[in-house]
Amino acid sequence: MDWLMSAEVYNYILIGSFVYAGAILVGAFMAKAPYGKLGSKRGGINLSPRLGWFLMELPATLSFLWFYLHGQNAGELVPMIFLGVWLVHYGNRGFIFPLLMRVAKGTAGTFSIIVVVSGWLVTTLHGYLNAVFIAHLSTHMTVDWLSDPRFIIGMAIYICGFLLNIHSDAIIRNLRSKEEVEKGEKVYRIPEGGLFKYVTNPSYFSELMSFTGFAIATWSLGAVFVLVVSAANLIPRAFQVHRWYQEKFPDYPSNRKVLIPMIL
Repeated sequence: MDWLMSAEVYNYILIGSFVYAGAILVGAFMAKAPYGKLGSKRGGINLSPRLGWFLMELPATLSFLWFYLHGQNAGELVPMIFLGVWLVHYGNRGFIFPLLMRVAKGTAGTFSIIVVVSGWLVTTLHGYLNAVFIAHLSTHMTVDWLSDPRFIIGMAIYICGFLLNIHSDAIIRNLRSKEEVEKGEKVYRIPEGGLFKYVTNPSYFSELMSFTGFAIATWSLGAVFVLVVSAANLIPRAFQVHRWYQEKFPDYPSNRKVLIPMIL
């Protein structure tokens, strides 16, 4: 396992990861990833949204923990802070978020196993590239880093993005009442409030905002990869979701942007 912690191997994997992110971008524009609103019951193995999301995100936590605990700086203060940030973030995305989903009772699985399996490579790379750098290869993560403007600004951006993400997810979740869920009614409504006033996909915007902040705070190319590969997946999907709303709701607000308030 030590060879995976070496700087030489890490750099090769990092380069390959960015190439892979480019391939994901091309694929995301060519085809819709079958999950969520864009999920399908046709063909292949489909899981429940809760299980599919949990399984897809799980490697990000497991791989980060594994490689972090093998790092020579794992017991230092700054790496431990980033360990906490990572566990909170992916604890929310991989455990709390799917647990709180309001999936209509009796709904057939729409989360393709293909999405889960293809997501495993990405989320494993998320954990590996960040844990190895933070706990083993970085040289700047001393106590002095806590007063560095990059750490302070990055964490401020990250926290804002994380809180906006939780708020946006809550708005979407509450569009479907618990009573409708129990009755098996798969109801869709136009979301209102918060950043939904300005964009169709505030959850995606805030997720990318969080990763931007994390990349600045860690000053790590591994974190930049997480941002880039997430953008490669979420930007094309944001346009697909925006189109879905426009087609489903004739009265959908025409002034809403796709992803970035007042810009895109």
